[in-house]
Amino acid sequence: MTSFRDRGRRMLGEIDDLAAAKLPLEQFFRQLLTVLRPALGCEAGCLHGADPVTGFLTSTVAEGLQPTPFEHAIWLEMWSEDTTRFVDIRAAGRIVETVHRATGGRPEHSVRYRELLAEYGHGDELRMNFDVGGGLWGAAAMMREAGSAPFGVNEQRLAERAARAVAAALRDYARPTAGIPHGQNLRADPQHGPYWMGVAVIGPTGRLTSADSGARQLFEELSETQYRPAGVPTALVYLSERARAHATSGKAGSHAWTRLRRPNGQWLSVHASLLDECPRGSVALVAQPASPVEVIPLSLLAHRFSPREQEVVLQAVRGLSTRDIAQRLFLSPATVQDHLKSAFTKTGVRSRRELVALLAAPYNAGLGRPPA
Repeated sequence: MTSFRDRGRRMLGEIDDLAAAKLPLEQFFRQLLTVLRPALGCEAGCLHGADPVTGFLTSTVAEGLQPTPFEHAIWLEMWSEDTTRFVDIRAAGRIVETVHRATGGRPEHSVRYRELLAEYGHGDELRMNFDVGGGLWGAAAMMREAGSAPFGVNEQRLAERAARAVAAALRDYARPTAGIPHGQNLRADPQHGPYWMGVAVIGPTGRLTSADSGARQLFEELSETQYRPAGVPTALVYLSERARAHATSGKAGSHAWTRLRRPNGQWLSVHASLLDECPRGSVALVAQPASPVEVIPLSLLAHRFSPREQEVVLQAVRGLSTRDIAQRLFLSPATVQDHLKSAFTKTGVRSRRELVALLAAPYNAGLGRPPA
């Protein structure tokens, strides 16, 4: 019988091989499920991509799950008080949690268990956040059949190791050319020009009610292999529910925002606003190429800068001199230069100009021109 140590070694080796293959993200997730399911002893599972800064889920790949409860799963993630929500796992300082552990062995206390897991023939659920370097790059939910033993301590530790390895791989996908299918490049859509925009309306039941040509193209690009009863991709379902949650919580306005990546590598900025301020009303979505302000935080995380290096590089991007950066961050000019040299080494550039061009590359691509 294979030991947990050998199982873990094999699992991590397979994850490293997948990361090195630079597959398109959906294909990477599908292959990853074939690694995680046997390693963790699961019958079903789903993987999500995420905006690493906001933590919004932006894509879903699932195996062994029925599509019917998808929208309800998103609703529970946004509205329930279940302690196994991805956001609550992260707030607790964990990267892995199980329903069995979170409820002290009383899974019936979990609303997710009552309304999703038990309802569709699942037992314990193990949830992972792919969290590294200050960014939440994705998440996973792995399920066992009803009647199976809950996830044990060794399996939870194995999942933690897997989560760290997957997070490191997903961080690399935020770089300008990572995971882009062969033959595609970082350019604005030629059909819509450099100032591409899409507008759509999601109705109260979560279904698309109207959209312009740009939004319809985006829906087609983001379409997921897993059938969706409402026909709306993960990112837009999640964003619409967040706009409704803002309205219900009494926050100023009912607006939500996230970034997501098109298959051609271009980062988009997507805004959702609740119409008529009715929590269960329609939501308007507007998508357009992300601006430098929206893209550069992703690039800072993706290039593995330390927190201090991020601060220095951000000031350099804003055009401040070494002396001004030193004064603003209470550092010596020599220390500022050391941080910049480290940033040059990590990115493979030789000057501030090249560094700024690299960090803003997805934005420049969105305008249909190469980086300066």
